[in-house]
Amino acid sequence: YGADTARLFVMFASPPEQTLEWNDAGVEGSHRFLKRVWGFGAKHEAAIKAAGRNFAALNGDGKALRREVHLVLKQISYDYERMQYNTVVSGGMKLLNALEGFKSQGQDAALREGFSVLLRVLYPACPHIAHTLWVDLGFAAELGDLLDAPWPKVDEAALVQTAQDSRQDLM
Repeated sequence: YGADTARLFVMFASPPEQTLEWNDAGVEGSHRFLKRVWGFGAKHEAAIKAAGRNFAALNGDGKALRREVHLVLKQISYDYERMQYNTVVSGGMKLLNALEGFKSQGQDAALREGFSVLLRVLYPACPHIAHTLWVDLGFAAELGDLLDAPWPKVDEAALVQTAQDSRQDLM
């Protein structure tokens, strides 16, 4: 399965202060998750590379994705500071689910930002796959090597939900 799968499983299976019980099904689940991350990056490579950073142009689904990404990032950052790595990995899984459910329709800036956040969040657990995708998708050219890239910051403006956004969510 590889080093990233083993690291992801160990970090996800239990909090650091508890004893880890090896579980083949859990290892397989970690491997499937990493295959999904890789597949998502490959599938959306062109859109991610071409996307700008114009978040003001986002509407509806794009705003909703940004809000979800920053809500999950806020929790992940809190868990990371508390060294609750199992919930950090769980947050990464939530991020991937949100990205996979997003129908871009020309709002690739939200997709690019979300995947950038996902790779930085997963980097401590899965450095090899995260680094490779970071370089292949053009993030290294923009932000430098993943090792030196800053931890993503929560954009409080992305968390604001207007009444119009709330009505669109209900539709």
